[in-house]
Amino acid sequence: MRKLLIGVIITFVLSFPLACTGAGQYRSNVRSERKMLKARQKQDRKALKRQHKSQKRSWKGSHMSRATRAQMKHQMQRETRAQREQQRNERQDLKDRERLTKERTKRT
Repeated sequence: MRKLLIGVIITFVLSFPLACTGAGQYRSNVRSERKMLKARQKQDRKALKRQHKSQKRSWKGSHMSRATRAQMKHQMQRETRAQREQQRNERQDLKDRERLTKERTKRT
């Protein structure tokens, strides 16, 4: 699942046009890209929460040991931390690309 998500993210980032002609157009592209990134990240967080909630709900009917439940709970926490770290990296990449584009438009 992670490889698929990373592939989708890379495709999204590479397909978004970075070259702009005017400063106003640059700002609007940056805003829209940032807005799209935030919206997608929010959807991803909600999807992971729903997934975890359904997993927890499925535990109620099954007879699992306490150790198994703890192990599954810790795995969900690791997934949440990994997602948080990945999203933080995506936001930082966007900021870095914005800086590069801004510098390029100043030079021209």
